[in-house]
Amino acid sequence: MVPFQRILGLQWKNADALTALPEYRNGGLFVDLGVLSLKSETLERGLKASGSQLPQFSAGDDAIVEWRAMTLVLIDKLYATVLKKMDGVHLSMAQLLEAGTWKSGREVAQQQRPQTKSSPIIIESDGTVF
Repeated sequence: MVPFQRILGLQWKNADALTALPEYRNGGLFVDLGVLSLKSETLERGLKASGSQLPQFSAGDDAIVEWRAMTLVLIDKLYATVLKKMDGVHLSMAQLLEAGTWKSGREVAQQQRPQTKSSPIIIESDGTVF
C-alpha cells in the first residue's frame, strides 16, 4: 500500500477492513511457535514427500489450504488483541504484518533453521502461490 500512496498518490478506502495474506512467514510463525501443528498422519505424509526433515506439500494440498486459512483467522484475532492493548495508538494491519508477524516469522525461522531460514512447511510451488 505504501508505494501506491507515496509514489502514485493513491489512497485506500476502508484500509482498516483489510485482512492479512496467508503468506508462509505468517503461517510459519504460528507453526514454529506451536500455535498450529500438522496432524501426525499429515506430517508423516509430508515428510515422506520431502525426503527431509521438513514436510512438503503441493500448494493445493488440503494441509496447505487449511494452514493458510488458519493463518488468516489467527492474524485477524492477533490484530484485534493488539489493537485492544494499544491504548491511544492505532496500528494498521499492514504495520502488524510488516513489523510483527513477517519480521517475527523471519527471525524465528532463522533461529529454527539457520541454514535455510525456510518455512517449517515447504510448499511445492512455481512461485505463483506464497
